[in-house]
Amino acid sequence: MPVHLVKEGTDPGCQVALQLARIPIPLLSLSIDCSKQTVKGKVVHKGPLVTLDDGSFMLKTVIEEADSQPAVLSVPKSINAVLFGLIAQDFSKSVNQGAVILAAGFKLAKSPTAHKDKLHPCNLYLAAASDVYVFPSTVSAPPASVSSVRSLPPAAQVNIPAKVPKYTYVSLKDLRPGEVVNVYGVVIFFKQPFKTRGTDYCSTLKIIDQSKVKVLCTIFREKLEEHPKIFKMGDIIRLHRVKTQLFNGAISLLASFGFSAVTFDGSVGSEVEPRSTSKSLHLGPGDRQAVEELRAWATTQDLYPVGTSVPLSAAQPRMYFDLTCQLLAKATIDSNCTLLKVWDGTKCGHHLFNMFVEPSILEGNCSVSDQKHLTANVLVYDNHLELAQQLKPGDYLRIYNLHALPGTNRLPGLTADQSEQSDGLIFHLHGGSSYGRGLQILPDDSPDIQEMKRLFESFSELDANDSIVSKGLEVFSTPPESDARTCSHELEPMTLADVKRWAPPRVFHVHVQLKSYQPQKLHQALKLYCPKCTSLQDPPVERAVGELFSEALREHEPCSLNGTETQEMDLPRTSLDVPQRTVTLHLPSHLMKDRCSKWVNMLTLLRGATLEEVDTIAEEFVNVVPVQVCKGSVSLLDLTAPFLFRGKKRYYGCKQCSQAKLPEPFLAGEEALDEKSLSEVLGVQLLQYCLVVKLELQDETGTLEALLWRDAEAFFNLSAEDAAANQEAQDSIQNTMHHLCPPDSDIGKRPWLDLCVCSYTIEDQNQMCFQICNTKYTSPPSISPPP
Repeated sequence: MPVHLVKEGTDPGCQVALQLARIPIPLLSLSIDCSKQTVKGKVVHKGPLVTLDDGSFMLKTVIEEADSQPAVLSVPKSINAVLFGLIAQDFSKSVNQGAVILAAGFKLAKSPTAHKDKLHPCNLYLAAASDVYVFPSTVSAPPASVSSVRSLPPAAQVNIPAKVPKYTYVSLKDLRPGEVVNVYGVVIFFKQPFKTRGTDYCSTLKIIDQSKVKVLCTIFREKLEEHPKIFKMGDIIRLHRVKTQLFNGAISLLASFGFSAVTFDGSVGSEVEPRSTSKSLHLGPGDRQAVEELRAWATTQDLYPVGTSVPLSAAQPRMYFDLTCQLLAKATIDSNCTLLKVWDGTKCGHHLFNMFVEPSILEGNCSVSDQKHLTANVLVYDNHLELAQQLKPGDYLRIYNLHALPGTNRLPGLTADQSEQSDGLIFHLHGGSSYGRGLQILPDDSPDIQEMKRLFESFSELDANDSIVSKGLEVFSTPPESDARTCSHELEPMTLADVKRWAPPRVFHVHVQLKSYQPQKLHQALKLYCPKCTSLQDPPVERAVGELFSEALREHEPCSLNGTETQEMDLPRTSLDVPQRTVTLHLPSHLMKDRCSKWVNMLTLLRGATLEEVDTIAEEFVNVVPVQVCKGSVSLLDLTAPFLFRGKKRYYGCKQCSQAKLPEPFLAGEEALDEKSLSEVLGVQLLQYCLVVKLELQDETGTLEALLWRDAEAFFNLSAEDAAANQEAQDSIQNTMHHLCPPDSDIGKRPWLDLCVCSYTIEDQNQMCFQICNTKYTSPPSISPPP
């Protein structure tokens, strides 16, 4: 038993193993073998029993040497003792201040407070393997004739439920030096943990709360996993047992004994999912309320620089930015530099330098992204090499303060041919930790990478199963424009083998079965097409669009737009714990002249709403154009975001062909307020929704791959625009494909199809391609599509 009572008149040697020798407290040092020693002393201070995050217990006490001993230099006779677990619980119940105890099975460690409390330079630590013997005249209750404080068997005591800990949190404005406190805050700056000259890693962060007081926190821990898991500025953090101190005239926080941290995503509407440094933690309704309140408050404040996290598609020369990406491959260039080849599924608007390394030293594969010109080369230097060398291809990363630089003159390990290239962008993660510079591995369940993962899945599926699509979207952007696509439907069916022999352009009738199709996830077949530059692109991922709206919230100063009336609108509260939010409406004055007119609410410029809130508001207004305040004036959002919402439909503009600008005074014709007229008023080149599906056809003579694109809407008898917003339309497409190519079915049981197929060649390539044209799917009345 950990805590024992010594019976009256019994020599303590009977209770303790005879081979253990007693050592005076002043003679204790880190060099002795504690397993063969005991100490005896008087309890001169007994602290409270503390419940830790994992439900276990801790107690601190001070023990003074019991017997008179010769002075040992200036070493104090009193020592701090720290007890953990059940021995701490027993000690709290059974031992009074003033008791004389004998301790065995203890460990020694350097005391971090010896210079302040003037006690022994070591601390005693006692846990499950330790024993404490209490002498009878000093126990807290009559000793009775038992040899242990415990009266229950160990099994029964293990099942005693621990009390749920209750914590008090202090506002940052109320912090005073010399206290150990618990706090909540919004992270407005942080540095990744870095190795100190000693054995610890050090990380720093700065937080703020509703009091608008900013506080710096410094954390020293031996293990990286004991540091807060902060992914981006705006994260919410809960800190337990941090010590306040005065540094350079300001209050700062320092991790103290028992420190723990829990972080949460700071985005409004995201799950309250904890990232903890402790293996077990307690979250109550008060914690959820604190997180939600800080999230809502932070969206109304200008707390930190916006736009630091951008995709590769928005990277510009000489820009510093944060990049969320996936590692494809890596290679060691020299002792001071490691190359990381990464992608995020978007295409940079500038030429990317492709740094060649010998295949023998390249770990991983990036052939798919290389073909699509999506691979970014990142050079990592100095103190970041340790983590870079631990990375594995496939890891998801966030790289902080990445530097985009054109030119290659100073790059290490270049061949002569590469040195001649000077216009490509390459990215550098410089040494040091200034500006939060560093890199971090993101967990697979991080909400920041889910949309990116779905995008990557579509690339991998297309690469594995589609030899045409694997050449990138460039293949899709070269449609057949020949008059040969016109069909009179009087042609005789031709075998696929014969179709391949005819030179393009030409139209054929074929009698075939559908062997396979891609993508299997048909929502990935939805594309955005620009009729002006003929580019084809995927709709922006929801995560990237949501971040643009969140960043726009930070510019909240009042601003008007010439030719509009400004109104404030309160949004419905999602719960009583969430503060009331208000958005700004800019309503065109010429449409508001007659308040009873049908044109009222036909057009609304909306500012200060999240993406989810815009979707909700768009159900009540006919046309909603999201805007932001930029440099003191109202402007459209970046065209990665939709420039127009109409009910459930979203409309996008081409970045390359648009000259987006809000006209002043703002005027929009009343003849036809639709996406086409509004795109002209706003200077936006409207992108058209389209469907792109690759079909593998088969007859008795062979197989042929053909795209269903230009005539996809006629084939499915619905518009791509409806498919983007309507679940029924999406289900209709899925049901059609399930009928033509039932999952896990034998090819012989699939229906035979009469299709029109046109052939064409890709410009500047000696390659013949095929598309389905002039064909409409009609379900046989006797067969119903699967649910």
